[in-house]
Amino acid sequence: MRKNRRKKKKLKKSVKVVMISILLFLALGIVFFFTKEQEILENKHNEPQTKEKEKEPEKKVQVIDVNSKSRNIAVMINNIKTVWGYQSGLQDAHIIYEIIAEGGITRFMAVFKDKDTARIGTIRSARIYYLDYALENDAIYVHIGGSKEALRDIKELGMADLNSEVTFRDKSLGLAYEHTAFASMEKIKDRIQKRKIRNTKEKDDLLNYSIEEIDLSKMEGSIKADKVLIQYSGYKDTAFVYDENTKVYKRFQNDKAHTDYVTKEQYTAKNIITYQVKNASYDSYGRQYLENTGTGNGYYITNGYAVPIKWKKDKRESQTVYTYLNGEEITVNDGNTHIQIQPKNKKFMINELNY
Repeated sequence: MRKNRRKKKKLKKSVKVVMISILLFLALGIVFFFTKEQEILENKHNEPQTKEKEKEPEKKVQVIDVNSKSRNIAVMINNIKTVWGYQSGLQDAHIIYEIIAEGGITRFMAVFKDKDTARIGTIRSARIYYLDYALENDAIYVHIGGSKEALRDIKELGMADLNSEVTFRDKSLGLAYEHTAFASMEKIKDRIQKRKIRNTKEKDDLLNYSIEEIDLSKMEGSIKADKVLIQYSGYKDTAFVYDENTKVYKRFQNDKAHTDYVTKEQYTAKNIITYQVKNASYDSYGRQYLENTGTGNGYYITNGYAVPIKWKKDKRESQTVYTYLNGEEITVNDGNTHIQIQPKNKKFMINELNY
C-alpha cells in the first residue's frame, strides 16, 4: 500500500512539474509574441506611411540657361564668298542675325551666352543697324573697326564693345589679311574682366523658349515649310532645308552647304524668323541704311511648318517683339534661332526649291 502511495505521489509531482513547465513555456511565448508584435508596430509606425515616388529630373531649356544672369556677347561675322568654308563657331550661337551689307553681301551677328567656343570668325567691322540688335540683346559687341557712323554711335550710345582687342590672325588659310581675324571666348571673357565691363544682363532674353516641342501645323495660317529661300541680292541668297530625322533646318548659301571650318559639319537652325525691311545705300561705298523700327509682317518657321507673324521694334535699343496674328507673343522651340532680315521686294519662297 505504501509503495502504491509513494508511486502516486511521485506521479502527481511529475505531472505538476510538467504542467508548470508547460505554463511557463506558454507564458514566455506570450511575452515574446507581444514584445515582437510591439516592435513590429513601432517599426511600422516609424517608417513612412507611403513611399514617395522618385522625382524625375526637371526638364530644362538646353539652348541657353534661362536662369543665367550672364550678359550676351555679340560678334560680327564676315560672310563674303571668299570666307565660305572658313567660318567658325557659329553653331554655338543661340541667335544669329543675317542682314544685307554693302555690295550685295551679307554679314552675320552671332549672339553667344555662357559658351567656351575656341574659334569664332572670321570677324569684321561694325555697321550702324547691327548695333540695334546688339542693344536689344544687351550684348557686349565684338568687332574690328567699323563705318564712321557705327563707331560714332557706339560711343554716343555708351555701348560696351571690344574693338580689335580679342582677335588673333590665322594666316595659314591663305586668305587676304582682312579675312583672317578670329576670336576665342576665353580671350573675350579675359578682356571683359580686365576692362571691368559689366558682365551681368539687364534685359530679359529676347525670345521665349518652350521645353515641349511646338507644333505649328494647327495654328492659324500654317503652311508646310520643308524648304525656304531668302534672297538678299543678285550676289547672295540663303536657303534652309528641313531634316525630319533631326528636326532642324540645314543651311545653304547660294546652293552650297554652309559648313563650319573646325567641325566640317553643316550649320543648322531649329527656328527661323524672317521678315523684310526697306534698305538703301547712304554713301558712295554702298553702306546701308535700314528701316528696322516700326512694325511689319514675317514668318516663324520650325519643325517643318511656317506661320505668319508680326514684328514690332519701337526704337533702336528696344527689343523686337514677335507675335502671332492673334497678338500673342511667340514662343520658339528649344534650339538656336536664325533671324533673317531681308531687303524689301526680294524673293522669298517656301517649298518651291530644287534641293
